[in-house]
Amino acid sequence: MAHVVDVAAYILEDLGSVSTMKLQKLAFYSQAYYLAEHGATLFPEAFEAWANGPVAPDLFRRHRGEFVIARGFFGPVSEGAFSKDEQEAVDFVVSRLRDWTGAQLSELTHSEAPWRSAREGLAPNERSHRPIAVDCMKSYYGTRPAGNPVFA
Repeated sequence: MAHVVDVAAYILEDLGSVSTMKLQKLAFYSQAYYLAEHGATLFPEAFEAWANGPVAPDLFRRHRGEFVIARGFFGPVSEGAFSKDEQEAVDFVVSRLRDWTGAQLSELTHSEAPWRSAREGLAPNERSHRPIAVDCMKSYYGTRPAGNPVFA
């Protein structure tokens, strides 16, 4: 099983450089897509419902203070980090969301049930470390929500 940092390093290998906001959302949608397609997590690390959308704290700690990061920031992708199915899932998500900005992806996550459910009762900009439930992600994204190009 891969880890979220492996997924991030792999995404950077493809895209070159990217904003940390976009990288977080691509990792989130990679997890969501893998859950919907395979019924299991792509990586074990959790996401939290931060004000700007889902954030994996383990990944955030590695890029904290950076706005844009480039290929190689996390080092090379670990040998054997991905199965063929896992790699194909990340490739698919990146192909669908390549041209989206971090802000656009954040806005998309804000329109979807997993993030909204985790943020219930919070003010729009209120800090939160509430986890986004994997079961909620699996059931929501398993319906292939309209308006999300990954699931269209």
